[in-house]
Amino acid sequence: MIFEIFRKEFFHQICFTPNQVYTWHPGFDKNNLGRWVKNGYLIKLKNGFYIFSEWQDTPNIHLYIANRMYRPSYISLHTALAFHGLIPEAITAVTSVSTRKTVRFENALGSFSYKKLKNNLFFGYAHLPFTEGRTVLLATPEKALLDLLYFYPFYNTENELINLRLDEDVLAGLINKDQFLKFLVRFESKALNRRAHLLLKSYVL
Repeated sequence: MIFEIFRKEFFHQICFTPNQVYTWHPGFDKNNLGRWVKNGYLIKLKNGFYIFSEWQDTPNIHLYIANRMYRPSYISLHTALAFHGLIPEAITAVTSVSTRKTVRFENALGSFSYKKLKNNLFFGYAHLPFTEGRTVLLATPEKALLDLLYFYPFYNTENELINLRLDEDVLAGLINKDQFLKFLVRFESKALNRRAHLLLKSYVL
């Protein structure tokens, strides 16, 4: 198959699986994908998942493919905190949570890690516009903080929380304390409740 014909049909998908291709063209030769990766037309993100190379410099593409590679999932933890401007560090790995098992992927677009979250805790995300008709699922600032405290219980002293170096000005203007506390109740965790209230105290919220 000629790549230009394939591109015309699938480029709008951004990323895709071979099964999606077979639906369009049952006789498609899967060897084409390996050849197109070798030629630089496609990037293999993981087994059975590809993206057109032309998309790789699109703003927030790493967030979009993080959602797509492992579903259901949403961006959270350090990546979401950095996106919201709450932490100063440049984040190289994309961190997400999912109701599926904990896993990590490495590819030409970066490092992508997913932490397993209970089904009843899969909430507190918003739809960030990406391209026309497509969005990225991203934790709200309140949920990103709670997810962080949930998965990293060593943030259990005022000193550890201060070492997070949350931007206090951004924090004060961005965090809805009532929403934070409503989300906290849904975790039904006394240990998390203690850490969350210590965070509020440490940053005078």
